[in-house]
Amino acid sequence: MGLYDRDYARGNTSYAYETMHRSEAQIISFVKETYKLFAASMMAGAVGAYVGVPLAASIHAMFWPLFFVEIALLIGLQFVKNKPGINLLVMFGFVFMTGLMLAPLLAYTLGLSGGGVIVGNAFAMTAVVFGAMSMFAIKSTKDFTGYGKPLMIALFVIIGFSILNIFLGNPMLQIIIAGAVVILFSILVIYDTQNIMNGAYETPIDGAIALYLDFLNIFTALLQLFGIFGSDD
Repeated sequence: MGLYDRDYARGNTSYAYETMHRSEAQIISFVKETYKLFAASMMAGAVGAYVGVPLAASIHAMFWPLFFVEIALLIGLQFVKNKPGINLLVMFGFVFMTGLMLAPLLAYTLGLSGGGVIVGNAFAMTAVVFGAMSMFAIKSTKDFTGYGKPLMIALFVIIGFSILNIFLGNPMLQIIIAGAVVILFSILVIYDTQNIMNGAYETPIDGAIALYLDFLNIFTALLQLFGIFGSDD
């Protein structure tokens, strides 16, 4: 799951004041930099997955230590995001780790009959959903930026059921959770895109990571769904 506090800036009064006084040129520059970093993050995550697939068994065996490293990098990014050089190093380290952590699921799916097609279809569908939601966010006259709290509540509910299903191992519940993740993070694409367009994030790195986690979670959930329905079991 994508653990990322998209509302942290709203508790910072001085930052909110600065955001209100950003010029249009500053916001355009901010948006361009955000999407450049998002594209670079996608590539770094893909490299992590490429490196990780042959090591899938080892990564699976070391899941929890690697998971804590991933979370530590994400938390650490919040402390160094304003420090040039080290902020990009930590950001790319984080997204590389997310690619590694995705490798066991990718390796499993690729091992299925027609696994390559399943992965390709999941990625293509994710790109379509992400693009459609982004365009909707840009074109829509409705403001979704005030939906942060209910979206975060929904996220924590899904995380809770995901943890529960680790012990239950219920395939039907997993399908429901994966479907809910696709819906939730599709809405979060709209939410994050509008916040980026409004210059509501403190740094372009914040916006890029928010978009990256949206894309990653949608892709992971679709990969699980397509894998479940594409399996012969």
